[in-house]
Amino acid sequence: MVQITLNSLAHTYDKKPTSDSIYAIKEMNHVWKQGGAYALLGPSGCGKSTLLNIISGLMSPSQGDVMFDDMRVNELRPQDRNIAQVFQFPVIYDTMTVYDNLAFPLRNMKVHKAKIHSKVTEIAEILELTNVLSKKAQHLTADEKQKVSMGRGLVRDDVSAILFDEPLTVIDPQLKWKLRRKLKQIHQQFNITMVYVTHDQLEASTFADEIAVMYNGQIVQFGTPRELFERPNHTFVGYFIGSPGMNLMEVTPTENGVSFDGVEVPLSESYRHAVSQAGSQNIKIGIRPEFVHVWEKGNESALRCDVLHVEDLGTYKIVTLQLGNKQIKARLQEDQPVPKQEAYISFPEQWTMLYVDEFLVNVGEA
Repeated sequence: MVQITLNSLAHTYDKKPTSDSIYAIKEMNHVWKQGGAYALLGPSGCGKSTLLNIISGLMSPSQGDVMFDDMRVNELRPQDRNIAQVFQFPVIYDTMTVYDNLAFPLRNMKVHKAKIHSKVTEIAEILELTNVLSKKAQHLTADEKQKVSMGRGLVRDDVSAILFDEPLTVIDPQLKWKLRRKLKQIHQQFNITMVYVTHDQLEASTFADEIAVMYNGQIVQFGTPRELFERPNHTFVGYFIGSPGMNLMEVTPTENGVSFDGVEVPLSESYRHAVSQAGSQNIKIGIRPEFVHVWEKGNESALRCDVLHVEDLGTYKIVTLQLGNKQIKARLQEDQPVPKQEAYISFPEQWTMLYVDEFLVNVGEA
Protein backbone atom coordinates (compact mmCIF):
# COMPACT_ATOMS: atom_id res chain seq x y z
CA MET A 1 0.00 0.00 0.00
CA VAL A 2 1.21 3.52 -0.73
CA GLN A 3 0.35 7.12 -0.05
CA ILE A 4 -0.41 8.86 -3.35
CA THR A 5 0.60 12.53 -3.50
CA LEU A 6 -0.04 14.93 -6.38
CA ASN A 7 2.37 17.89 -6.37
CA SER A 8 1.45 20.90 -8.54
CA LEU A 9 -0.16 18.48 -10.98
CA ALA A 10 -1.84 19.81 -14.12
CA HIS A 11 -2.68 18.44 -17.55
CA THR A 12 -3.66 19.72 -20.97
CA TYR A 13 -4.11 17.72 -24.15
CA ASP A 14 -2.15 20.36 -26.08
CA LYS A 15 1.19 18.89 -27.14
CA LYS A 16 2.88 22.29 -26.73
CA PRO A 17 1.03 24.09 -23.91
CA THR A 18 0.72 27.88 -24.06
CA SER A 19 -0.94 30.48 -21.84
CA ASP A 20 -4.12 29.97 -23.90
CA SER A 21 -4.20 26.18 -23.45
CA ILE A 22 -7.30 24.63 -21.92
CA TYR A 23 -6.42 22.41 -18.97
CA ALA A 24 -8.42 19.24 -18.30
CA ILE A 25 -6.72 19.14 -14.88
CA LYS A 26 -5.96 22.52 -13.32
CA GLU A 27 -2.97 22.76 -11.01
CA MET A 28 -3.65 20.84 -7.81
CA ASN A 29 -1.97 19.46 -4.72
CA HIS A 30 -3.66 16.46 -3.18
CA VAL A 31 -2.93 13.47 -0.94
CA TRP A 32 -4.54 10.05 -0.70
CA LYS A 33 -3.20 8.51 2.49
CA GLN A 34 -1.98 4.93 2.72
CA GLY A 35 -4.78 2.42 3.25
CA GLY A 36 -7.60 4.94 2.76
CA ALA A 37 -10.86 4.39 0.87
CA TYR A 38 -11.50 7.45 -1.30
CA ALA A 39 -13.99 8.48 -3.95
CA LEU A 40 -13.39 10.93 -6.78
CA LEU A 41 -16.85 12.35 -7.48
CA GLY A 42 -18.04 14.67 -10.22
CA PRO A 43 -20.02 14.99 -13.44
CA SER A 44 -18.96 13.63 -16.82
CA GLY A 45 -16.14 15.66 -18.37
CA CYS A 46 -14.80 17.16 -15.12
CA GLY A 47 -11.44 15.35 -15.38
CA LYS A 48 -11.95 12.33 -13.09
CA SER A 49 -10.81 9.63 -15.50
CA THR A 50 -7.94 11.78 -16.78
CA LEU A 51 -6.65 12.16 -13.22
CA LEU A 52 -7.00 8.43 -12.56
CA ASN A 53 -5.11 7.56 -15.76
CA ILE A 54 -2.28 9.92 -14.78
CA ILE A 55 -1.96 8.20 -11.40
CA SER A 56 -1.91 4.75 -13.00
CA GLY A 57 0.63 5.79 -15.66
CA LEU A 58 -1.63 5.43 -18.70
CA MET A 59 -1.10 9.18 -19.27
CA SER A 60 1.74 11.58 -18.44
CA PRO A 61 0.90 14.92 -16.79
CA SER A 62 1.80 18.17 -18.53
CA GLN A 63 3.32 19.44 -15.30
CA GLY A 64 3.85 18.42 -11.69
CA ASP A 65 4.68 15.14 -9.98
CA VAL A 66 2.91 11.93 -8.99
CA MET A 67 4.48 10.52 -5.83
CA PHE A 68 4.05 7.03 -4.38
CA ASP A 69 5.22 7.54 -0.81
CA ASP A 70 8.51 9.41 -1.34
CA MET A 71 9.17 8.12 -4.88
CA ARG A 72 8.41 10.15 -8.02
CA VAL A 73 6.75 7.81 -10.51
CA ASN A 74 6.12 10.08 -13.52
CA GLU A 75 8.43 8.07 -15.75
CA LEU A 76 7.45 4.63 -14.46
CA ARG A 77 5.40 2.43 -16.79
CA PRO A 78 1.94 1.32 -15.54
CA GLN A 79 3.16 -2.25 -14.97
CA ASP A 80 6.03 -0.94 -12.81
CA ARG A 81 3.77 1.10 -10.52
CA ASN A 82 2.06 -2.00 -9.09
CA ILE A 83 -1.33 -0.35 -9.60
CA ALA A 84 -4.46 -2.38 -10.29
CA GLN A 85 -7.09 -0.53 -12.31
CA VAL A 86 -10.69 -1.70 -12.69
CA PHE A 87 -12.47 -0.08 -15.61
CA GLN A 88 -16.12 0.64 -16.42
CA PHE A 89 -16.22 -2.46 -18.62
CA PRO A 90 -14.63 -5.68 -17.29
CA VAL A 91 -11.15 -6.43 -18.63
CA ILE A 92 -10.88 -10.23 -18.57
CA TYR A 93 -10.05 -13.10 -20.93
CA ASP A 94 -13.36 -14.58 -22.13
CA THR A 95 -11.82 -17.84 -23.35
CA MET A 96 -10.17 -18.54 -19.97
CA THR A 97 -11.88 -19.98 -16.92
CA VAL A 98 -12.48 -17.77 -13.90
CA TYR A 99 -9.68 -19.63 -12.11
CA ASP A 100 -7.20 -18.94 -14.92
CA ASN A 101 -8.23 -15.28 -15.11
CA LEU A 102 -7.53 -14.83 -11.42
CA ALA A 103 -4.30 -16.81 -11.61
CA PHE A 104 -2.99 -14.98 -14.71
CA PRO A 105 -1.27 -12.04 -12.92
CA LEU A 106 0.45 -14.41 -10.48
CA ARG A 107 1.64 -16.76 -13.23
CA ASN A 108 3.18 -13.79 -15.02
CA MET A 109 5.07 -13.01 -11.83
CA LYS A 110 6.35 -16.65 -11.66
CA VAL A 111 4.62 -17.27 -8.32
CA HIS A 112 4.79 -20.85 -7.02
CA LYS A 113 1.84 -23.02 -8.07
CA ALA A 114 0.73 -23.79 -4.50
CA LYS A 115 0.76 -20.08 -3.62
CA ILE A 116 -1.30 -19.30 -6.75
CA HIS A 117 -3.92 -21.88 -5.81
CA SER A 118 -4.11 -20.61 -2.24
CA LYS A 119 -4.48 -16.98 -3.30
CA VAL A 120 -7.01 -17.65 -6.08
CA THR A 121 -9.26 -19.71 -3.83
CA GLU A 122 -9.04 -17.06 -1.08
CA ILE A 123 -10.08 -14.21 -3.41
CA ALA A 124 -12.75 -16.34 -5.08
CA GLU A 125 -14.31 -17.01 -1.69
CA ILE A 126 -14.27 -13.32 -0.75
CA LEU A 127 -15.89 -12.32 -4.05
CA GLU A 128 -18.34 -15.25 -3.99
CA LEU A 129 -16.90 -16.74 -7.18
CA THR A 130 -16.04 -20.20 -5.84
CA ASN A 131 -18.97 -21.87 -7.63
CA VAL A 132 -17.94 -20.49 -11.04
CA LEU A 133 -14.15 -21.03 -10.89
CA SER A 134 -14.28 -23.70 -13.59
CA LYS A 135 -16.59 -21.66 -15.87
CA LYS A 136 -15.34 -19.89 -18.99
CA ALA A 137 -15.54 -16.13 -18.42
CA GLN A 138 -17.67 -15.67 -21.55
CA HIS A 139 -20.53 -17.50 -19.81
CA LEU A 140 -20.60 -15.21 -16.76
CA THR A 141 -23.13 -12.49 -15.95
CA ALA A 142 -22.02 -8.84 -16.11
CA ASP A 143 -21.61 -8.55 -12.34
CA GLU A 144 -19.64 -11.81 -12.16
CA LYS A 145 -17.29 -10.55 -14.89
CA GLN A 146 -16.72 -7.32 -12.99
CA LYS A 147 -15.97 -9.28 -9.81
CA VAL A 148 -13.37 -11.29 -11.73
CA SER A 149 -11.87 -8.01 -12.98
CA MET A 150 -11.66 -6.78 -9.39
CA GLY A 151 -10.21 -10.10 -8.26
CA ARG A 152 -7.32 -9.83 -10.74
CA GLY A 153 -6.15 -6.79 -8.78
CA LEU A 154 -6.82 -8.19 -5.33
CA VAL A 155 -5.00 -11.47 -5.96
CA ARG A 156 -1.61 -9.75 -6.03
CA ASP A 157 0.23 -9.18 -2.76
CA ASP A 158 2.36 -6.39 -4.25
CA VAL A 159 -0.50 -4.05 -5.26
CA SER A 160 0.22 -0.48 -4.18
CA ALA A 161 -3.32 0.75 -4.78
CA ILE A 162 -6.49 -0.17 -6.65
CA LEU A 163 -8.14 2.44 -8.87
CA PHE A 164 -11.79 1.96 -9.84
CA ASP A 165 -13.09 3.89 -12.87
CA GLU A 166 -16.91 3.79 -12.61
CA PRO A 167 -16.80 -0.01 -12.15
CA LEU A 168 -20.53 -0.54 -11.52
CA THR A 169 -21.94 1.27 -14.57
CA VAL A 170 -22.81 -1.96 -16.39
CA ILE A 171 -24.11 -3.73 -13.28
CA ASP A 172 -27.80 -4.37 -12.68
CA PRO A 173 -29.11 -1.72 -10.20
CA GLN A 174 -30.27 -4.41 -7.77
CA LEU A 175 -26.72 -5.80 -7.54
CA LYS A 176 -24.92 -2.45 -7.21
CA TRP A 177 -25.61 -2.09 -3.50
CA LYS A 178 -24.32 -5.61 -2.82
CA LEU A 179 -21.11 -5.03 -4.77
CA ARG A 180 -20.49 -1.66 -3.10
CA ARG A 181 -20.76 -3.32 0.30
CA LYS A 182 -18.44 -6.10 -0.89
CA LEU A 183 -15.81 -3.55 -1.94
CA LYS A 184 -16.08 -1.89 1.47
CA GLN A 185 -15.55 -5.25 3.19
CA ILE A 186 -12.54 -5.99 0.98
CA HIS A 187 -11.00 -2.64 1.85
CA GLN A 188 -11.45 -3.24 5.56
CA GLN A 189 -9.95 -6.73 5.25
CA PHE A 190 -6.90 -5.89 3.11
CA ASN A 191 -6.32 -2.22 4.04
CA ILE A 192 -5.41 -1.37 0.44
CA THR A 193 -5.36 2.24 -0.78
CA MET A 194 -8.46 2.52 -2.99
CA VAL A 195 -9.64 5.38 -5.19
CA TYR A 196 -13.11 5.01 -6.66
CA VAL A 197 -14.22 7.27 -9.54
CA THR A 198 -17.95 7.85 -9.95
CA HIS A 199 -20.56 10.44 -10.89
CA ASP A 200 -23.03 8.87 -8.41
CA GLN A 201 -23.05 10.47 -4.96
CA LEU A 202 -24.69 7.39 -3.41
CA GLU A 203 -21.88 5.14 -4.70
CA ALA A 204 -19.29 7.59 -3.40
CA SER A 205 -20.87 7.88 0.06
CA THR A 206 -21.38 4.11 0.39
CA PHE A 207 -17.81 3.24 -0.56
CA ALA A 208 -15.57 6.04 0.65
CA ASP A 209 -14.43 7.37 4.00
CA GLU A 210 -13.59 10.67 2.29
CA ILE A 211 -14.72 12.11 -1.03
CA ALA A 212 -12.91 14.46 -3.41
CA VAL A 213 -15.48 16.44 -5.39
CA MET A 214 -14.20 17.46 -8.79
CA TYR A 215 -15.54 20.31 -10.91
CA ASN A 216 -14.10 21.85 -14.05
CA GLY A 217 -10.72 20.18 -13.61
CA GLN A 218 -10.35 21.06 -9.93
CA ILE A 219 -10.92 19.30 -6.63
CA VAL A 220 -13.19 21.89 -5.02
CA GLN A 221 -13.72 20.02 -1.75
CA PHE A 222 -12.28 17.02 0.02
CA GLY A 223 -14.07 15.66 3.06
CA THR A 224 -16.42 13.15 4.62
CA PRO A 225 -19.94 12.71 3.21
CA ARG A 226 -21.27 14.61 6.23
CA GLU A 227 -18.88 17.54 5.70
CA LEU A 228 -19.87 17.78 2.03
CA PHE A 229 -23.53 17.82 2.98
CA GLU A 230 -23.44 20.18 5.95
CA ARG A 231 -20.78 22.65 4.79
CA PRO A 232 -20.31 22.60 1.01
CA ASN A 233 -17.11 24.49 0.28
CA HIS A 234 -18.24 25.44 -3.24
CA THR A 235 -21.63 26.18 -4.76
CA PHE A 236 -21.17 23.21 -7.10
CA VAL A 237 -20.80 20.87 -4.12
CA GLY A 238 -24.03 22.29 -2.68
CA TYR A 239 -25.80 21.76 -5.99
CA PHE A 240 -24.33 18.33 -6.78
CA ILE A 241 -24.57 16.70 -3.34
CA GLY A 242 -28.04 16.06 -1.94
CA SER A 243 -31.40 15.30 -3.48
CA PRO A 244 -32.61 17.88 -4.20
CA GLY A 245 -29.47 20.01 -4.09
CA MET A 246 -28.87 23.17 -2.11
CA ASN A 247 -31.04 26.26 -2.66
CA LEU A 248 -28.70 28.95 -4.03
CA MET A 249 -29.68 32.61 -4.41
CA GLU A 250 -27.68 35.47 -5.94
CA VAL A 251 -27.86 38.36 -3.49
CA THR A 252 -26.83 41.98 -2.97
CA PRO A 253 -25.66 43.47 0.35
CA THR A 254 -28.04 45.40 2.63
CA GLU A 255 -27.57 47.07 5.99
CA ASN A 256 -28.73 44.01 7.91
CA GLY A 257 -27.63 41.24 5.56
CA VAL A 258 -28.39 40.52 1.91
CA SER A 259 -31.43 40.59 -0.36
CA PHE A 260 -32.79 39.15 -3.58
CA ASP A 261 -35.94 40.17 -5.45
CA GLY A 262 -36.86 42.53 -2.61
CA VAL A 263 -36.59 39.74 -0.01
CA GLU A 264 -34.14 40.56 2.79
CA VAL A 265 -32.27 37.79 4.60
CA PRO A 266 -30.54 38.94 7.81
CA LEU A 267 -26.95 37.81 8.36
CA SER A 268 -24.65 37.74 11.37
CA GLU A 269 -22.21 40.60 11.94
CA SER A 270 -19.26 38.43 10.86
CA TYR A 271 -20.98 37.51 7.59
CA ARG A 272 -21.93 41.16 6.95
CA HIS A 273 -18.29 42.10 7.48
CA ALA A 274 -17.21 39.37 5.01
CA VAL A 275 -19.65 40.73 2.40
CA SER A 276 -18.37 44.28 2.86
CA GLN A 277 -14.76 43.11 2.41
CA ALA A 278 -15.47 40.76 -0.49
CA GLY A 279 -14.67 43.13 -3.34
CA SER A 280 -16.87 41.02 -5.61
CA GLN A 281 -20.36 41.23 -7.05
CA ASN A 282 -20.61 37.44 -7.16
CA ILE A 283 -22.27 36.80 -3.79
CA LYS A 284 -24.67 33.96 -3.05
CA ILE A 285 -26.37 32.45 -0.05
CA GLY A 286 -27.25 28.78 0.13
CA ILE A 287 -29.34 26.55 2.34
CA ARG A 288 -30.22 22.90 2.00
CA PRO A 289 -33.92 21.93 1.66
CA GLU A 290 -33.54 19.86 4.84
CA PHE A 291 -32.67 22.99 6.85
CA VAL A 292 -35.34 25.41 5.55
CA HIS A 293 -37.67 26.02 8.50
CA VAL A 294 -41.33 25.81 7.48
CA TRP A 295 -43.64 27.42 10.06
CA GLU A 296 -47.23 26.39 10.67
CA LYS A 297 -48.21 30.05 11.10
CA GLY A 298 -46.74 33.39 10.07
CA ASN A 299 -44.47 35.34 12.43
CA GLU A 300 -42.29 38.43 12.24
CA SER A 301 -39.11 36.47 11.42
CA ALA A 302 -40.69 34.32 8.70
CA LEU A 303 -40.91 35.01 4.97
CA ARG A 304 -44.21 34.51 3.19
CA CYS A 305 -44.11 32.47 -0.04
CA ASP A 306 -46.49 30.65 -2.39
CA VAL A 307 -46.71 26.87 -2.51
CA LEU A 308 -46.20 25.68 -6.11
CA HIS A 309 -46.32 21.91 -5.68
CA VAL A 310 -45.64 19.05 -3.29
CA GLU A 311 -43.82 15.79 -4.07
CA ASP A 312 -44.77 12.96 -1.74
CA LEU A 313 -41.82 10.57 -1.53
CA GLY A 314 -43.21 8.35 1.20
CA THR A 315 -41.03 9.00 4.24
CA TYR A 316 -40.72 12.71 3.42
CA LYS A 317 -42.14 15.40 1.14
CA ILE A 318 -40.43 18.00 -1.04
CA VAL A 319 -42.31 21.31 -1.21
CA THR A 320 -41.49 23.79 -3.99
CA LEU A 321 -42.09 27.38 -2.90
CA GLN A 322 -42.02 30.69 -4.75
CA LEU A 323 -40.07 33.37 -2.87
CA GLY A 324 -39.65 36.52 -4.92
CA ASN A 325 -38.66 35.25 -8.35
CA LYS A 326 -36.83 32.23 -6.92
CA GLN A 327 -38.09 28.72 -6.39
CA ILE A 328 -37.09 27.32 -3.00
CA LYS A 329 -37.17 23.63 -2.08
CA ALA A 330 -38.02 22.56 1.46
CA ARG A 331 -37.99 19.02 2.79
CA LEU A 332 -40.74 18.05 5.25
CA GLN A 333 -40.70 14.98 7.46
CA GLU A 334 -43.53 12.50 7.20
CA ASP A 335 -45.34 13.84 10.27
CA GLN A 336 -44.98 17.56 9.41
CA PRO A 337 -48.10 19.42 8.26
CA VAL A 338 -48.04 20.30 4.55
CA PRO A 339 -48.83 23.96 3.82
CA LYS A 340 -51.51 24.81 1.26
CA GLN A 341 -51.33 27.70 -1.19
CA GLU A 342 -49.05 29.80 1.06
CA ALA A 343 -46.29 29.05 3.53
CA TYR A 344 -43.96 30.84 5.93
CA ILE A 345 -40.30 29.96 6.00
CA SER A 346 -37.05 31.08 7.58
CA PHE A 347 -33.38 30.29 7.07
CA PRO A 348 -31.69 29.23 10.36
CA GLU A 349 -28.42 31.12 10.74
CA GLN A 350 -26.26 28.04 11.40
CA TRP A 351 -27.38 26.41 8.14
CA THR A 352 -27.28 29.50 5.92
CA MET A 353 -24.02 29.48 3.93
CA LEU A 354 -22.42 32.54 2.35
CA TYR A 355 -20.47 32.19 -0.91
CA VAL A 356 -18.21 34.75 -2.57
CA ASP A 357 -16.95 33.90 -6.06
CA GLU A 358 -18.58 30.47 -5.60
CA PHE A 359 -16.48 29.50 -2.55
CA LEU A 360 -17.73 29.29 1.04
CA VAL A 361 -16.92 32.09 3.45
CA ASN A 362 -16.15 30.55 6.83
CA VAL A 363 -17.28 32.65 9.77
CA GLY A 364 -13.92 32.09 11.43
CA GLU A 365 -12.25 33.74 8.44
CA ALA A 366 -14.61 36.71 8.34
